[in-house]
Amino acid sequence: MKQQRNGGARRVVFAPVDSRARVDAVVRRLSDAIELGLLADGEQLPGESELAALLGVSTVTLREALMALRQQGLVITRRGRGGGSFVSLPELPADERIRARLRGWSTEELRDLGDHWAALSGAAARLATHRTEPDDLLPLRRTAEELTAADGAAPRSRVYGRFHVELAAAAQSARLTREQIALQTDVGALLCLVLGDDEYREEAADRHRAVISAVQDGADVLAGTLAERCVRESTARLVTVRLTL
Repeated sequence: MKQQRNGGARRVVFAPVDSRARVDAVVRRLSDAIELGLLADGEQLPGESELAALLGVSTVTLREALMALRQQGLVITRRGRGGGSFVSLPELPADERIRARLRGWSTEELRDLGDHWAALSGAAARLATHRTEPDDLLPLRRTAEELTAADGAAPRSRVYGRFHVELAAAAQSARLTREQIALQTDVGALLCLVLGDDEYREEAADRHRAVISAVQDGADVLAGTLAERCVRESTARLVTVRLTL
């Protein structure tokens, strides 16, 4: 199994799901984590019995969910020695398909999404200043450096979204982390339209590093403001692109 990362965020991925519509809940939980890169491409999932216990579902429910994930191309299953279920990271949609998706959002809806996102990330950053230990910031630092090195809009959008999920995990809030994961599945692919710009990629990475520094310094107001500013800038760029379509 590949080396695991994103400890806090991963704990949320493998926490028990809601008791309602459990097959759908398992599919959504795992597919969101795969889309964001919280589960790495080629990573082997825990065995069926272990994974079912982690998610608080029966093995029958888990098998139905895994079947749905296989049909979506997000999981492949290998039989025999060394077999099991493995993550299969999907390709993000081509540029024109992403633009078509963005056309489905009005500018008002994008701004509303940005407000929700800014509220989540700002709250997470403020809480993280009071709840993190130095080691809790390591996933955030790694992700900030990955954004600097990422080549191409699709990898950058995944890493960008993962930073905000990990920020919520650093706040030690499972609910905030789940909210961020769900939100990033809405906005993640759209960010490909703005993160292809190398200059903005550098700007975003710098903003992420500034948030980490503020969290480490315990500057709760500054950390929240910086996180919100980062999100609002990304949202504003998406709105600008939307106006050209």
